[in-house]
Amino acid sequence: MALIAPTASARANFLFRTDEGRIDAKTWRIYTAGFCLALLVLTAIWLVLAPYAHRDLGSSPFFAMSTMAAYIYLLLYAFAILLIGICHYNLSAKRWRDRGKPAALAALLPLAVLFAGAAHWLQPRVAEDMPFFYVIACDLLLAAIIVWNIVELAALPAALKAD
Repeated sequence: MALIAPTASARANFLFRTDEGRIDAKTWRIYTAGFCLALLVLTAIWLVLAPYAHRDLGSSPFFAMSTMAAYIYLLLYAFAILLIGICHYNLSAKRWRDRGKPAALAALLPLAVLFAGAAHWLQPRVAEDMPFFYVIACDLLLAAIIVWNIVELAALPAALKAD
């Protein structure tokens, strides 16, 4: 009896739309690298557009197309970050389960990324109330979680299965 390979749509549905199931380390590495590449490209575009989001109404027209384009991209960028975070959570939950650990551990990385990003955004706006060491602490925690995820999910083998 021949095995039928799943279609790309069925594979994406399994990997990214649900946290049920198990995957191997190679699958996790491949798709995590893809998410990282997508985030790097999207962030590079935002870094180019970000200066257009800051303007002075006294020296520029009320409806500046460059500012409008920057904010439209920012909206799409925020949506993409959340979507990638959800997809990565579902991917990582499968790998944590394969490692014999709670799938809920997959939420730590996206949550740490969001906290670090929020700290970087908030600190300059409330510098008198939030010292910079909070930002450094968030970054160190994020780095530790990234290293832990890479070691656990990309390098270590699956746990022994009782079934």
